[in-house]
Amino acid sequence: MKRILLSGIALAILAACQPRIPDSAAGVGFDNEINAPQARARREADLSSQAVPPPRVVSQETVPDAPRVTAPPLQSTAPLATTATAPRPQPATTPGQSASQGSEAADIARETEAALAAARANSGQQPLVASPSNPPPPVLSNPGISDENDFSVVDERRSIEADAALRERNKANYKLITPTAVPQRTGSTGPNIVAYALSTNTPRGTRVYQRIGFTSAARYEKNCAKFSHADQAQTAFLEKGGPKVDRLGLDPDGDGYACDWDPSPFRKAAGN
Repeated sequence: MKRILLSGIALAILAACQPRIPDSAAGVGFDNEINAPQARARREADLSSQAVPPPRVVSQETVPDAPRVTAPPLQSTAPLATTATAPRPQPATTPGQSASQGSEAADIARETEAALAAARANSGQQPLVASPSNPPPPVLSNPGISDENDFSVVDERRSIEADAALRERNKANYKLITPTAVPQRTGSTGPNIVAYALSTNTPRGTRVYQRIGFTSAARYEKNCAKFSHADQAQTAFLEKGGPKVDRLGLDPDGDGYACDWDPSPFRKAAGN
């Protein structure tokens, strides 16, 4: 009897655990026509959420992987990251990507490397932002700059009486020198080559005076070598009767100028 009772309890438990089978005849007729648009909308929504995207057509040529940029270890003082220098994440490339994607990856790699270089060069200090609202920088005292035009500063150091005494001392040290006449040259100091240059206008090499005798080039150079400067030769030439007479053999061409002496600098200085 107990065995039969236990079997009945087991069958009841199995019957309670069995799922309920829906009625296959439900929705037939008028009820099916009403629920048909809703069911169709649910099916389309389920299909759209589970739709598989069409395969992408990519280029057949393989694109090499972009070079991986290894960031160097940063120092303890972290540089300030700005919008222009902040590194962007580098996407991983596969051989199946197109050429344009590979080029974009290379550009990103170059930008990342430039950003890292800028970050290493940054001192970590906040940059100065120029704005009208910022206070002006403090003016440091420089002993090399005079502050005589600042009345408040000068008033602390001197008084009106001290300034008056300073002016009197400066006036006492002031000396007025009146111009005097140019002193006249006394005595005979020889011919004046400047006056001779301004009194003539003959170009060099133009024969003006006759020379008697033959003066060779060797004798001419030997005679001119006795003078350290052409001005001295011209002075000696004029003292010995020049320019009409050439007793020293310094003017064989007869132009009036000894040993290649040039009067043009004196004429240019005088404006002639």
